[in-house]
Amino acid sequence: MTGSAGASGTPGIREALGELAGLLLAEENTQSVLQRIADLVTHVMPENSEASITVMRDQQAMTAASTGELARHLDETQYEQGHGPCMDAAVGGEFTEITDGRSESRWPDYMETFVERGALSSLAAPVPAVQFAAALNVYSPVTGAFTDEHRRAAAEFAAYAAVALANVDALQDARDQAENLRLAMESRAAIEQAKGIVMERYKVTVDEAFRLLAGVSMHTNRKVRDLAEHLVLTGELDL
Repeated sequence: MTGSAGASGTPGIREALGELAGLLLAEENTQSVLQRIADLVTHVMPENSEASITVMRDQQAMTAASTGELARHLDETQYEQGHGPCMDAAVGGEFTEITDGRSESRWPDYMETFVERGALSSLAAPVPAVQFAAALNVYSPVTGAFTDEHRRAAAEFAAYAAVALANVDALQDARDQAENLRLAMESRAAIEQAKGIVMERYKVTVDEAFRLLAGVSMHTNRKVRDLAEHLVLTGELDL
């Protein structure tokens, strides 16, 4: 889980960011993208670090990705208590660092669990997302684990997480629109077929056939699409 991103670690950071940039988002979902980001973060952080990504939607915080039980447990402890470094980073947009959990005076109830679980230092970088609050979290079992380069790397990965989230959400929106269009086309096809059946059965015009279907729709409180699909499948139309 581990390499260190000291001066000699810069190429490793660039390589990791390059891998993220090469992700084919069309073949990924939000979960897999965020998990890959968390995994790569640990490769450029101090040895034995764990990473996670907190995402808040509708005032509810959740861990969208994590690399180990420590990160997951400490995230969830903060969610339960309603405060902590990852919450401050996500909601307040503040880059938050704990250098030594044994002497940290902020969030005293959280720090008790923090140290008991084996963490001594951590970073929480805000993810500059527009639609929701998020943070990239890194936990280390040693004090003073993070250098300026680690902090810069966390900020860069957090920025990429924002781009990845936006891209994946945009892709999902496109997929949803395509699905809605497909359903609309199928509905239109069913309605056209149903109009043809009504025209043949009742010897009416196209407009009259549609008005007849619309009238039945209003009378039975059913959608025209549903009536049309039922008529095409069964040949039945209750006037």
